[in-house]
Amino acid sequence: MTFHEFGFTAELLEGIDAIGYENATPIQEQAIPAIMTGKDLIASAQTGTGKTAAFLLPITSRIIASPSSNNIKCMVIVPTRELAIQIDQQMQGFSYFTQVSSIPVYGGTAGPVFENERKSLSEGVDMVICTPGRMLAHLKMGYVKLSTLSFLVLDEADRLLDMGFYDDIIKIMTYLPKNCQKMLFSATMPVAIRQLARKALVDPIEINIATSKPAERVKQEAAVVYDSQKTPLIEYILKQKKLQSIMIFCSTKEKTKQLTRELKKLRLSVDEMHSDIDQSAREAVLNRFKARQLNILVATDILSRGIDIEDIDLIINYDVPHDAEDYIHRVGRTARAASEGEAITLVGEKDHRRFGIIEEFIGKTVDKMVIPEQFGDCPSYNPVRKSKNNNKKKWNSGKRNQGNDNRPRTDNTPKC
Repeated sequence: MTFHEFGFTAELLEGIDAIGYENATPIQEQAIPAIMTGKDLIASAQTGTGKTAAFLLPITSRIIASPSSNNIKCMVIVPTRELAIQIDQQMQGFSYFTQVSSIPVYGGTAGPVFENERKSLSEGVDMVICTPGRMLAHLKMGYVKLSTLSFLVLDEADRLLDMGFYDDIIKIMTYLPKNCQKMLFSATMPVAIRQLARKALVDPIEINIATSKPAERVKQEAAVVYDSQKTPLIEYILKQKKLQSIMIFCSTKEKTKQLTRELKKLRLSVDEMHSDIDQSAREAVLNRFKARQLNILVATDILSRGIDIEDIDLIINYDVPHDAEDYIHRVGRTARAASEGEAITLVGEKDHRRFGIIEEFIGKTVDKMVIPEQFGDCPSYNPVRKSKNNNKKKWNSGKRNQGNDNRPRTDNTPKC
């Protein structure tokens, strides 16, 4: 289905054509007509499936078709400032040939930025893309008028709840008019999301796009090692591969900082991204990485969702993600736009069971790397879980670090 079949306004179609969009993705084919009807919507779709355009395009078309005062017409609530900035940039591309205006509103910025936000929110802007805490701060000051707000979007709703924004979201909703159309987009649908939907939405249309697995173009591998071997192995991998664009995910900002320091000692082109870095510095680092002026970016999960960076050659998971969905999001940073990519996960001695759950979730056993002999002894991969009768069930044990099964090896590669 092409974008010219949705009944969008001519001005919006001109922007869509200029960007080069032609055919809609599955989430766009289902969500756009639903939003155009004016009904509330709850949609489950993984990051990278085109869901941002699935709500921006129909909302923009409806704003163009029903011009009104300069009051705010749409609010998009997102979990991170990076996602707010990216959605605003995408919105500017779509609306280039229209009169629809937008502004990102997020915390972690200096006083002058807050004042600029206050001025725009007071004088009127069509669409606000915001983080919950910052938007609530503006609302409490009394100058933001939402009486004409027609659309509310909760994007990455599961992430919003994971980050503790439930109370802020409920508070923001008390400022909304009753006839506001509400949309909730989430990569997963845990119980908490269903509860939020029941509280916030009215007789919503439901759309579920099956959670996709990592693209077949992604070469997935796992390195089963001791925690003390992780950093030396990463250094070895980086020296061997010499790739242009590499992203390394760590579970905490402390690990992110430490690994970045170690890699800088090797005079590698590397920088870090986490919540302790101020907004201007984060934007500068991200822009350098996108422009290939920076080869290696070490980051927390702040960049695993909603950030569109193409042509990443290699993803390294320093830690096994806590959730299988987070593994999908991390690995999904590579092999985008029909390219190929590689993802390597370092499985520490306490991570076997968690990685086994990920393998079950994605429906395949991830190839296990043969660790060079110079790294010494390595643990055997032995993911286990307790079955319902409390008996332990082995998923994939066997000889240490020899790959996915116990078949004899046919190469001479040294192994642990």
